[in-house]
Amino acid sequence: MLQYRLRNHPRISFPTGESHFFIPLYRDQAKYGDLSQLANIRTVLQAMHKQSQDFLETDLQGMKFDIDTLARELHADGRHSMPAIISGLFEKNAQGEGKVRWGDKTPYYVMHLPILLEWFPDAQIVHLIRDGRDVTLSLFGRQHDFYVYNAYFAAEYWESYVEKGRALGRQLTSSQYLELRYEDLLDQPDTTMKTLCDFLDEEYSAELFDVAAVDDPGKTPLVHKPLQADNAEKWRRKMTAAQIRAFESVSGKTLREFGYELATSAPPPSMLAKAAYRLHNQLLTGFWRRAKQYRK
Repeated sequence: MLQYRLRNHPRISFPTGESHFFIPLYRDQAKYGDLSQLANIRTVLQAMHKQSQDFLETDLQGMKFDIDTLARELHADGRHSMPAIISGLFEKNAQGEGKVRWGDKTPYYVMHLPILLEWFPDAQIVHLIRDGRDVTLSLFGRQHDFYVYNAYFAAEYWESYVEKGRALGRQLTSSQYLELRYEDLLDQPDTTMKTLCDFLDEEYSAELFDVAAVDDPGKTPLVHKPLQADNAEKWRRKMTAAQIRAFESVSGKTLREFGYELATSAPPPSMLAKAAYRLHNQLLTGFWRRAKQYRK
């Protein structure tokens, strides 16, 4: 939702999906050789496409991703390093939209902020945090994508992300890292977005909350609607009492630290309970991964 609202800014470009290829390219960058060579730039773009075909073919609203053309342009522009190639791609997309800045929204990058800042030292990190119990409902809605099958495991999953992001963010300056809560954006949209624009040193406009159909609304239907203040605390209606207790028994401390009230006073789970939850998640993960492979 925030990604699409920032897309409305006249200076900021955001693709409408998630890239996912930054970290794999970082880990494998040595194998691509001398990136001053046109052929090697082309190989990098092919690896991007193999990793994130849907993103590159449908989520870049300012350009068409054509490997041969883009490789020649990046080579001619002197984009001879991995971050230069990546930024070249996003900059060309931004230019096609008439924008001068670009961003990316890929949630797991929060686990790799030092890598992003090594490649893009001027980057600004916006860490948007949502009540983990509502995140659990979203994870359950796509459980075969995230392999999260119970509230205990969902709590561990959520906690690992938000705590790692905060820990890494504390090592950065106030001009590099901003922490926002999703619920505050729903409850106080103007104030929260002004805070974000001040952080980015960009002008605020109420037009940021306009809803524009730029891609298939079936992918992410809520982002194509106005902000919905009631899209918070859904867990109170949709999670069972046992699920709430399980989540809060793991992440109650973290929920409180981010300003979320607890519904229970659940003690930490026993070793036996932890083992049972983890085994349950492991067995279902193995089953559905095999099922996916079988369908292929």
